[in-house]
Amino acid sequence: MSVLERLSSALDRRDEAPNVALAEEIVAGKDAGAIAELAAAVRSGPARQANDALKVLYEVGARDPALVGGQCPVFIEALKSKNNRQVWGAMTALDAVAEQRAATLVAELPAIIEAADRGSVIAKDHCNSILIKLARAGYGDKAVPLLVERLAHAAPNQFPTYAEDMAPVITPEQKPGFLAVLTQRLGDIVQESKRKRVEKLLAKMNG
Repeated sequence: MSVLERLSSALDRRDEAPNVALAEEIVAGKDAGAIAELAAAVRSGPARQANDALKVLYEVGARDPALVGGQCPVFIEALKSKNNRQVWGAMTALDAVAEQRAATLVAELPAIIEAADRGSVIAKDHCNSILIKLARAGYGDKAVPLLVERLAHAAPNQFPTYAEDMAPVITPEQKPGFLAVLTQRLGDIVQESKRKRVEKLLAKMNG
């Protein structure tokens, strides 16, 4: 049975268990051939097959980023898809390899940001995670201003988590802007527990 025949869609399954099991086998065997076959399916397979193939690839990436790092061009291409599942799947895959492929992703930041802006909450979450990892990898000059800019427009529900996650990579140059965004957006946060998280962060950053 080929790799593609083992995808959930090929087995007429509506759950992800076959895809996850396949990813675990690929990681255990370090099966580069299977990864290449899946990447080709992401590029040119029918929608369900492409979605499943991308799912397997990002599950592999979560377990062993080095195995799928070479597929960044495929993931970047998938960001431009009109299929939302492909967009957030590709963002998930890029998030998995961001630290290992930081230089590649920095060069593709316009495509990543554009996809996040039109994508789902999942895509936006992974975009933020990618930017944080790029900042940790030595690209804070490019990543941190984008993080602060995106925080200014983040949905109130996601705002506290985004702010907390990015705080450790905020540079001295970006700190005033970061604090200004926290202060400005505090009034938008209706839920008391979320507002208290932002107030606590403000106190910590001002301490």
